[in-house]
Amino acid sequence: MPMDAKEIESLIKARMPNADVSIRDLAGDGDHYAAHVVSPEFKGKSRLQQHKMVYEALEGRMGGVLHALALTTSAPKE
Repeated sequence: MPMDAKEIESLIKARMPNADVSIRDLAGDGDHYAAHVVSPEFKGKSRLQQHKMVYEALEGRMGGVLHALALTTSAPKE
C-alpha cells in the first residue's frame, strides 16, 4: 500500500516538531517522493547525520512501504 505525503510529513514532524517539511510526490504513485526538511536539530550535524535522523523518524518504512525518497536537509539560516 502506497504511503501518503501527509503521513511522511507527520512522521517527520512527530520526531522534529520545529522542522519545516515539504514533500513532493515525484511519480504520482505514492512510492517516490522528494522531501526537503529544515530543522534546528540539524545544526552542527553532518548531512549523513541529518538524513539518518529523517530515516529514523520514518520508523522503518523506508525501503518497504516507501520505496524512494530524494532527501535534502539543512539547518535554518541564522
